Amino acid sequence: MLQATESLADGQVLVSRGQGIALVELNRPEQFNALTLALLDGLRAALEALSDDPAVHAIVLTGRGKAFCAGLDLNVLTEDNSVLARDDFLGYDAPLMQAFARCCKPLIGAINGVAVTGGFELALACDFIYASEKARFADTHARVGLLPGWGLSQKLPRLVGINRAREISFTGDYFSAQEACDWGLVNRVFPADDLLESTLECARQIATCIPDTLEHIKAMMNEGWEDSLANGLAMEGQRSRAYNSKVDVSVMEERLAQLRARGKRS
Repeated sequence: MLQATESLADGQVLVSRGQGIALVELNRPEQFNALTLALLDGLRAALEALSDDPAVHAIVLTGRGKAFCAGLDLNVLTEDNSVLARDDFLGYDAPLMQAFARCCKPLIGAINGVAVTGGFELALACDFIYASEKARFADTHARVGLLPGWGLSQKLPRLVGINRAREISFTGDYFSAQEACDWGLVNRVFPADDLLESTLECARQIATCIPDTLEHIKAMMNEGWEDSLANGLAMEGQRSRAYNSKVDVSVMEERLAQLRARGKRS
C-alpha cells in the first residue's frame, strides 16, 4: 500500500510512497492539470527528492482527473510572458528538465487522458509510457505560435521516426493511445480503470531488481541514446568491466533461483 500523500506547491503536486515505489500526481484536475510555475517547481522538487530517497526504486507520474496535462496554463503568460525567454524555464539546462534527466530511478508515465504540448513533453521526459485507452496526445506548438523547449523536437523524431514526427508537429492533430502504441511512443495501452494499478504493479516489479545495478543500466541507456552506437558500445564495455569485477558471486545463486521460480510462475 502507498503511504500518506505529501503535498507540494500548495497541493498542485501530490507524492505517495510505499513498497519501494512512489506515485507523483499532477493535481489541478479542474484545469486539466495545466501547468503553473508553482506546479512545475513542485514537480521538480518531487523528482529531486525521490531520486535521492534510498527507499524509492521506481516512480510513476500521472495526472488526477480526466487529463494527464493540457500544457501550460495561459494565465502564466498573461501575468508575465518573459518566462518564455528564461533559461530557468525552457531548455535542457532548465531545473525541471535537469530533474528529469538526473533522476536515477526508473520513471514511468501513466497517461490517463490528454497529454498536449507541454504535457506531451512531460510524458516524453519519462523513461517509458503506459496509457489509458482514453488517452490522447497532440503537439500544438505550431498552432499556438510557440516552439517546444523541453525536448519534443528532438525526442519525438527519435521515438516515432522523423516523418511521423513531422506530421504530428506540423498538423497539431490529436492521435489516440493505440496509435501512439503502434508507433512505438507508448509501451502498453490499458482500460482506463486498470491504468494506474497496472503501472504501479510494473513499478513494483522494477523495485524488486538490484537498485544500484538498475541505476547504472538506466544511466548507460540514457547516455548511449544521446551518442553514437560506437561510442555507446565502448562506454558499455568500460563500465561493465569496472562494475562486474566487483560483483559478489556468492549471492548470485540465490538470485538465479528466484528468477527460475519467477519464470515457472509466469
